Amino acid sequence: MKGLTDVPGILVGHATDLDALTGCTVILCGGDAVGGVDVRGSATGSVELDALHPGHVAPNVHAIILAGGSAFGLEASCGVRRILERRGVGFNTGVTHVPIVPGAILYDLGIGKPGVRPTREMGEKAVSAATDAAVEEGNVGAGTGATVGKLFGMAQAMKSGIGSASLTLGSGVMVAALVAVNAVGDVIDPATNTIIAGARMSATSREFVDSASALRHESVRSPGFRGNTTLAVVATNARLDRVQTNKLAALAGIGVVRTISPVNTMSDGDMTFAISLGNEQASVDSVGAAASEALAMAVLRAVRAAKTAGGIPGLAG
Repeated sequence: MKGLTDVPGILVGHATDLDALTGCTVILCGGDAVGGVDVRGSATGSVELDALHPGHVAPNVHAIILAGGSAFGLEASCGVRRILERRGVGFNTGVTHVPIVPGAILYDLGIGKPGVRPTREMGEKAVSAATDAAVEEGNVGAGTGATVGKLFGMAQAMKSGIGSASLTLGSGVMVAALVAVNAVGDVIDPATNTIIAGARMSATSREFVDSASALRHESVRSPGFRGNTTLAVVATNARLDRVQTNKLAALAGIGVVRTISPVNTMSDGDMTFAISLGNEQASVDSVGAAASEALAMAVLRAVRAAKTAGGIPGLAG
């Protein structure tokens, strides 16, 4: 399994700064892809989401960028557009090609060097690194500075990162997911209903608090820190229209709900993008059910592949 790149035509590239603990991830999808998005969090930072909504004049999406750096990281999208324009990729205006590059950011300024954020050059670097090889996971790209379990602050949090997974429907249709997990909540394995990464009892403990339970019992009234976001991209080689692709994004997001708790809070900027690229036939409900499962798998892989960084412990050591 290669992850998101199992879908033909999808390329993934990371740009990673392991010193500053930030980075960006670019998903390239050519010139014939249909895009969609579903926004569930309330602390979002994004660019060009309107281009994904039904009725927008641009029929296709050419790339999606996920970046750290909070709102400053949106600068990386300019580098993606710049290099794609040079390649002749984008919406043809008659004067030049304008690449449609929706994107979103996560907050990683609380780890590493907060004054260093993804730049245009980093966006270009991620495009140049894009490949159809197996997706690199863990502390890379937009997941370089990602953390989870921050209800009680960074001292009790755990490291997270990028995860990716894919599934094949019985008809042979491919569905895949990539996610950067930077949630305020805990990550739960739905197979065992146990927390595998999240808020710890103390800075030196590996025993979990159970953030959702703490909120229910008002041990803490609400997260005081709003720098949290889970950003996901799902892709399929099934041919879907714009309305169906937006629905696919919404259905896929159920995988995040299955694996992160609490989720979609006022302190999270959770967002799921969807890409339809190909001509296979399948119902959006079938594809959506598979996308939800693939995304749940990707969330678990994101924390299991994460290494300790910035003093925040990771499951990968």
